[in-house]
Amino acid sequence: MFTTLISVDQLNALQTSGSPLMIFDCSFDLKNTAAGEEQYRKAHIPGAIYANVDTDLSDQGVIDPDGKHHPHPDAASGGRHPLPSREKFAMWLSSVGFSNGMQAVAYDRNDANYCGRLWWMLKWAGHEAVAVLDGGLQAWQAAGGEVTDREEPSRFQSNYALGPELRSLATTGDVLGGLDSRRHTIIDARATPRYRGEVEPFDPVAGHIPGALNRPAPQNIGPDGKFRPAAELKAEFQQLLAGRDPATVVHHCGSGVSALPNMLAMEVAGLSPGSLYAGSWSEWCSDPKRPVAKG
Repeated sequence: MFTTLISVDQLNALQTSGSPLMIFDCSFDLKNTAAGEEQYRKAHIPGAIYANVDTDLSDQGVIDPDGKHHPHPDAASGGRHPLPSREKFAMWLSSVGFSNGMQAVAYDRNDANYCGRLWWMLKWAGHEAVAVLDGGLQAWQAAGGEVTDREEPSRFQSNYALGPELRSLATTGDVLGGLDSRRHTIIDARATPRYRGEVEPFDPVAGHIPGALNRPAPQNIGPDGKFRPAAELKAEFQQLLAGRDPATVVHHCGSGVSALPNMLAMEVAGLSPGSLYAGSWSEWCSDPKRPVAKG
């Protein structure tokens, strides 16, 4: 069972073994939401299915004429990428033929910025056997791995059964209630200029949640496109936390997607993963009554 990262060699061995396996391509682009699926159709690992961050891994609900999202009432979070309920996610897993006995492998071509969402959601659904392909599609191709542009055949529907939540979801109420205590340690994965409130390309308000620490998600990835060594990651997170308990960490970003490389990196480093504030900054800043910090 692979539960954090899986290498290209390990994935090859897993495929050869005939073990129950499903590979998910989660490539995406926030500024061009059609680009990920277009890239998948041009080149993907044979057998991989496409998981769309906008439609499969979010519950977008209704978008009004002003472009504002109104998530479905049963969505598990707000924000620009509302988290679907566990039940709705299980329905999607069943529809693509994923079953409880399978090993899941998620990848993208974006430095693991998007496939971490599926990794976390499967953990949240109670599925331990899910790993991110270290280095993504680029590492696969660099090692001589085959890619294809074929349309993958549809699979028989399964009946995916939810298990106990293996990762925790933090709500806006949780974050708000912990602002005046050390109950939570908030880590913001957005780029530093966004964290400081100098720019804001996606949301109507610039800034960050008061007290949040900043660790941009790309810091976890080395020049080779793979996660950096566990010892380096551990040292950097411990320095950032400055004695705070890793279990108190609440990860967030703009919309609950690019926060996940930080959580995955903490697990690779042997630290407690903490929880995910899936609504993230986009949900937090939607109410002017919530405090905003800059600088």
